[in-house]
Amino acid sequence: MEIENLTGGYGDTNVIFGLSARVHAGQVLGVFGRNGVGKTTLARLIQGSLSPASGGIVFRGKDIAALKAYQRRAIGIGYMPQTNMVFNDLTVLENLCIGNPSRPFEPYFDRFPRLAERLDQAAGTMSGGERKILAFVRTMLEDTDMIILDEPSEGVQPENIGLMAQCLRERVEAGAGAFLCEQNLSFLTEVADHYLGIDQGKAIIDRSAADISPQEVRSALSL
Repeated sequence: MEIENLTGGYGDTNVIFGLSARVHAGQVLGVFGRNGVGKTTLARLIQGSLSPASGGIVFRGKDIAALKAYQRRAIGIGYMPQTNMVFNDLTVLENLCIGNPSRPFEPYFDRFPRLAERLDQAAGTMSGGERKILAFVRTMLEDTDMIILDEPSEGVQPENIGLMAQCLRERVEAGAGAFLCEQNLSFLTEVADHYLGIDQGKAIIDRSAADISPQEVRSALSL
């Protein structure tokens, strides 16, 4: 996926300004920045729930900027939003099955056994961290080639964040690309192959993981 001079936001109010980035298959792009700098807006522009004011979004060589969110999902772009990430009235199992999973549940149940124990429980009765894990696993199960994750570790216990990192790396090593918006530095540094730091809707860092230190990432997060 290539993002080319992307500008957009909400109605007449732009939040992202002329931003460009690239995510290869087998790569995690770690997008970071303070709260309110535009990470979620960027994720939604790529996913399709927001329409860009200008610029291109190219997936597999085709400009998809005019496609709706459901059309982007149909061509292999998955999405885990930061909020409202599960259907509260549906059970855990029903939530997992929504995306037509193409992968077996068992490896994820081995890592997150609470899901297996609560298959018949309404997702809305789970804790915030448990709902995050449920949404994350559902996204990992889907047959998608590009995965957009918006703050997946927020509210999740540290030991489970490490397991999420393992799952994400496995999906990427199997050929997916991932666009990860995240403020958790340990999660970022464990999985990211390339970093895109943004502030006020513009890129301030665009560097490979080999060319940037965790201290530099931490400094950018505190700007």
